[in-house]
Amino acid sequence: MKIAIVSYKKQEKFTQGVANDEDTDLIEFLKGKGSDAVPAIWNDRAVDWSEFNVAIIKSPWDYHNHLTAFLMWLDSLDKLGVHVLNPTEIIKWNSHKLYLKDLAKKGLSVISAEYLEKGSLFDPHFFEVFGTDKLVLKPCVSAGAQNTITISKNNYHEQLDEIAQFLKATDYIVQPFVEEIKNGEWSFLFFNGRYSHCALKTPKKDDFRVQHHHGGSISYPAPNALHVAQAGTYLKHLPQPTLYARVDGVIVNNSFTLMELELIEPYLFFNGDKNLLENYYQALIALI
Repeated sequence: MKIAIVSYKKQEKFTQGVANDEDTDLIEFLKGKGSDAVPAIWNDRAVDWSEFNVAIIKSPWDYHNHLTAFLMWLDSLDKLGVHVLNPTEIIKWNSHKLYLKDLAKKGLSVISAEYLEKGSLFDPHFFEVFGTDKLVLKPCVSAGAQNTITISKNNYHEQLDEIAQFLKATDYIVQPFVEEIKNGEWSFLFFNGRYSHCALKTPKKDDFRVQHHHGGSISYPAPNALHVAQAGTYLKHLPQPTLYARVDGVIVNNSFTLMELELIEPYLFFNGDKNLLENYYQALIALI
């Protein structure tokens, strides 16, 4: 069985601050288990995808900049009969932040959100809708906090030109700024629905973005078992099991609240730990 570990043409802005090349760690670990695992770039035309039995969508970190092509490529894998993990249906659903609205409708705890369609105009009534003086505006198809900004009630008019330019390009999601992000964003990792480990991503001083390439830091404190259980509930509402899921959120009033459900290309914080890689491997074997 030949397995593609799907990645992208590397760009420094996405890898800056990442301590481990976990794709390489994963490939070497799978090879050590006797698996024929090889790296493959999703939009490399030289790759013959029909050679693979399984394609693990591991780190196509530029997919959001080429979404149409990425989704067409997923369709081509389905037509070839390649077993894709995570399933293409779930990846497509997860690629647009409207999925958060679906989860909220199921009664799950999600940061409140409204949506602005491409070509629309920003309306300051969102401050009243959420009862806040500060908003977060980010693209509905994005990664790594790309083109994500905060907007303050007392000076939003100074950003209207910038916002208008953003909305010419794509749909946007509007959310209240959650002060708890200053305490960090928890990432709970699940493999085939089973909890494995977690990380806490904390923004640098006077910032809200937790990503490493924006100066965020990562720590590994012991989680509260209650929060782990709460994070796991989101996966019970998916139509199919997933090889991997990173459930990202903040703790508000001692309860986990979802910010993002990462089912396409999350960094998994293996850090070379063979026990964590083993958790991933057991999930993979169970699904294939």
